[in-house]
Amino acid sequence: MSSFVSRVLARNLRPTSALNSNFRHQIARMASSSPEKKIFITRTIPPKGLELLKERGYTLTHWDHDEPVPRQTLLDSVKGVDALYCLLTEKIDDELLDCAGPQLKVVSTMSVGFDHVDMDACKKRNIPVGNTPDVLTDATAELTVALLLAVSRRVVEGTHKVKDGSWGTWVPLWMCGKGLSGSTVGVVGMGRIGYAVIKRLIPFGVDKIIYTALEELPAANELGAVMTSMDEVLTKSDFVFATCALTPETTGMFNKDVFNKMKTSAVFINTSRGPVVNQDDLYDALVNKEIWGAGLDVTTPEPLSPDHKLLTLDNCVVLPHIASATEETRNEMSALAAKNIIAVFDAEKMPAEILFW
Repeated sequence: MSSFVSRVLARNLRPTSALNSNFRHQIARMASSSPEKKIFITRTIPPKGLELLKERGYTLTHWDHDEPVPRQTLLDSVKGVDALYCLLTEKIDDELLDCAGPQLKVVSTMSVGFDHVDMDACKKRNIPVGNTPDVLTDATAELTVALLLAVSRRVVEGTHKVKDGSWGTWVPLWMCGKGLSGSTVGVVGMGRIGYAVIKRLIPFGVDKIIYTALEELPAANELGAVMTSMDEVLTKSDFVFATCALTPETTGMFNKDVFNKMKTSAVFINTSRGPVVNQDDLYDALVNKEIWGAGLDVTTPEPLSPDHKLLTLDNCVVLPHIASATEETRNEMSALAAKNIIAVFDAEKMPAEILFW
């Protein structure tokens, strides 16, 4: 280990170990979990998850910072640990797993997405991987609707008009946007989040909801949504939502051909993953008025450069990946990631295990 890394570790990695004062919890730990279990946590996390791990008496080594752990520090820190608690920013691959060693029992990521984890590398070592689905569904759906309204009703642009002094007398057609009442909503990749979004849109008086999915979602159908083809979603929808998973098939799927099929009055919203969108093609579609507007909570890369061309457009609202950013949701995510680890240590079924394919 270099002297620099040694200094970084000495300064920033703070091992912690907490014994619960409650005698019943102490007995449970003795029976089910060894206090010698070692966990490396790759970032500052909300308190709920951290407390769950401390209560078990595990030995925690913690990169307790908001900035991602440097790669070399990560590789040094995982040596000999029994569990890795990570975020989207950490690449979990052969190199890291080899550094960790054969005693590594579980990887748990505080995220729904897991494209940062080499699942094949984990599978060949029989290391289960957990994530945090479901607990962020409501928060993500709320933000998705908020982003839609910000774009369609030109909220951000309107705020700028107030601040720059261009708000003058009332003008009938000034700052007009797109209304939801009577509209057709299209969802690409109907699942938990897509369903939660359409539930929240129905009270706005939308006329029709259409969607794509691998198979029909009965719960969505009960709300009046209809599964159809991708082409129909693109050509018929006034508002198009990307709520699909990131896979090799969906990477870059929203490209110039897709935008050309949308209505020129359509609004496109992406709260899934940044790489599903070809951002150069999106920029061209917005500039050339092939679509009316767009809202992104996810981009490629993240963070997006402040001088990125998408940020020069009034008809594009970009947020800093905050769909799950409520205090309650982030705490539940941190807790679920911790529970995944605890379950493996206790030889129990993980509450949220990613199944190998």
